Amino acid sequence: MRIRRSIAVVCIFVGGIGATLAAAGRAATRSGSASNPVPQTDADFYVAANQVLHVMSKILDLPVKAPLKESIRTKAQIREYLAEQQNKGESPRKQYADRRTMEAFGLIPKGFPLDSFLLNLLTDQVAGFYDPHKKEFFIANWISPAEQKTVMAHELTHALDDQYFHLDKWQKAARGNDDASMARDAVIEGSAVAAMMDYSLANLHISVREVPDIAPFIESGVAKEMMKDPNLAKAPPFIRDELLFPYLDGAVFTQRVLKATSGWADFKTVFENPPVSTQQIMHPNLYCQHVKPRKITLPHLKSAIPHGWRKLDENVVGEFALREVLKQFLGRGDADHFSAMWHGDRYALFENKKTKRTILIVRLALDNEADTKSFFGAYRDALEKKYAVKRPAAEAPEFAEFDNVFLRCFGEECLSVEGADRGVFDQLNRNLGWPPEPVHAVLQAAAHSGTAGLRWSVYDGGDPAPGNGKIGKR
Repeated sequence: MRIRRSIAVVCIFVGGIGATLAAAGRAATRSGSASNPVPQTDADFYVAANQVLHVMSKILDLPVKAPLKESIRTKAQIREYLAEQQNKGESPRKQYADRRTMEAFGLIPKGFPLDSFLLNLLTDQVAGFYDPHKKEFFIANWISPAEQKTVMAHELTHALDDQYFHLDKWQKAARGNDDASMARDAVIEGSAVAAMMDYSLANLHISVREVPDIAPFIESGVAKEMMKDPNLAKAPPFIRDELLFPYLDGAVFTQRVLKATSGWADFKTVFENPPVSTQQIMHPNLYCQHVKPRKITLPHLKSAIPHGWRKLDENVVGEFALREVLKQFLGRGDADHFSAMWHGDRYALFENKKTKRTILIVRLALDNEADTKSFFGAYRDALEKKYAVKRPAAEAPEFAEFDNVFLRCFGEECLSVEGADRGVFDQLNRNLGWPPEPVHAVLQAAAHSGTAGLRWSVYDGGDPAPGNGKIGKR
């Protein structure tokens, strides 16, 4: 469940941050004469790229191993390249599964034209990119003079990293875990942002490692740039946040690691021992302390899911995406607070072959039982808003039912099932080895909530299937 990118790009909003820092550096060293002009001809571009490459080599402590191919691209050429990479990426089935999963979690509207929207957005936003397959570095020919060298600094950081850590292979090593894959994206892009900032700050004789927290500066710079791009401004919040996460949170993570070590010479260890979750990116101290999430497995699904349904997706949500889900319905403050309780998860999405209805199953692990009880209330509230209901149809301690939606927390875990009936939920509950939810407690809670007039049927032990007479609202 994520927006996948097959190339390392730098977007305008990132280049703008570097250009702002570079302008400050030039102003600090200017002595009555104009600053050196940024190259505009192709020949000057190649000379400048080579100069920037060797500067970045010194900053990163990564000697250049091989020369690079570089070129200038028009917007039409960039769009053609992006479309080609989009088609080369994940299979159509995986792209469909990712989109349906985002829809099921409520992160994008149903039927949202994700592929075309991203192509249009990135065509306008991409200022430069590095292709690890072809070992080529490109820059957009319409980038302003103030931004050209900072874009080079960003992309040439990717090129140097690739010579040492083989970025494509390194990224694909986490492909089976979307959350871990996104964490690696954050290392790649965040370290390139930090290195670009070091390049831009050189005239001020300071580095990212020496300045205070860079988060406010980056966030304010991005906010200004976002206002200039109507496509980015109107993007669904999840799409916008996921596109920004590797750059922003990744840069903050990089700064924290640089401060905790001797600098770029030690940053190589991050590629050797990469973060395993977005949680470690969002909370760098957890990475430094080697605190990892729990590996969660789903209960046996085949015995619970009826015939006629196929599994579209199974993966990890992660703290970042969980925060996005909660933010959609609870706001940023509560989302930050409750998503930080995350300690691991696993989800699966099933689709009915005929009706295209979906069943979403999520098993979440929280830090402790106290957090689990607190998280239950927050997630229940999120489900109420997601399905536009004023109260659960049935409720008991750490259990809530909204027609075909169920949430239960037990010990340090929570299980949510959306789109199925009570029989499916009960079977999954048994497969987890959890004690059954007392029927009388559920009915009593329903009566107290004003839903006593609803008809209920008791699970009879038959094969579970949506709508086949198990405990549930009718």
